[in-house]
Amino acid sequence: MTTIDIVQGDLTKQSVDAIVNAANSTLLGGGGVDGAIHAAAGPKLLEECRRLRHTTFKDGLPVGQAVATGAGGLPCKWVIHTVGPNLHRGQTDPALLADCFVNSLKVAAGVGARSIAFPAISAGAYGWDITDVARVATQAVKADPPASIDLIRFVLFSARDFEAFRQALA
Repeated sequence: MTTIDIVQGDLTKQSVDAIVNAANSTLLGGGGVDGAIHAAAGPKLLEECRRLRHTTFKDGLPVGQAVATGAGGLPCKWVIHTVGPNLHRGQTDPALLADCFVNSLKVAAGVGARSIAFPAISAGAYGWDITDVARVATQAVKADPPASIDLIRFVLFSARDFEAFRQALA
């Protein structure tokens, strides 16, 4: 049975097999969670992302999809990159946001991860309300998690975000 937990803290310091990067479609780093992950992982992560851009995702990673790379200098084994919908660009469909969580779990299971940590994908710079993100995220991971995933953790940076996820999971 899969355990779902919520912690307030730093995603880049989690002792899990995989962490999820709230990436932009370029996969080449950015601000927020994406920037923090790239900074903590070091140049190996950027090298892998560049290879993906030159081969599999020449036009960028589509919204809702997910792809795995190694983790560079992070304490996990893999980084699962997913691109959340951007409210400021009119991407308002909650199903696209749910796809980020579902597809990240599938990719994690595919590489053999047994534990995974998620940020609040699409909250922050992409403009989604944290309450909506928390509701969609918790429903998506509870619906049908891969049997091979033992732990799904949401790692929230702020107390406000932590509380939104706590309430959504309750």
